[in-house]
Amino acid sequence: MNMSDIANIRPLGDRIVVQRSEKESKTAGGIVIPENSGDKPSEGKVMAVGPGKHLESGSIRTPDVKVGDKVLFGKYSGSEIKLAGKDCLVLREEDIMAVVL
Repeated sequence: MNMSDIANIRPLGDRIVVQRSEKESKTAGGIVIPENSGDKPSEGKVMAVGPGKHLESGSIRTPDVKVGDKVLFGKYSGSEIKLAGKDCLVLREEDIMAVVL
């Protein structure tokens, strides 16, 4: 997915669009894992970021993540969507646990 594929989406508020990372299909020992086994990966790449959270004071707190960041998020976080045929999630910033450096 490239930037032109997501040009038609602009997250609102503190929402963030994340493309899930591809699931590892082999273990370190070389054992092939079937696609339908196990859980979906809980990490991905930030594809789009909203302007930020609206605070009671009227100001906006900008998100701590930016497009291109690799992030970790909760197992059951967000809403699944398809963009340009790719599985993505729309998450709130609070659902993101960490940025992978």
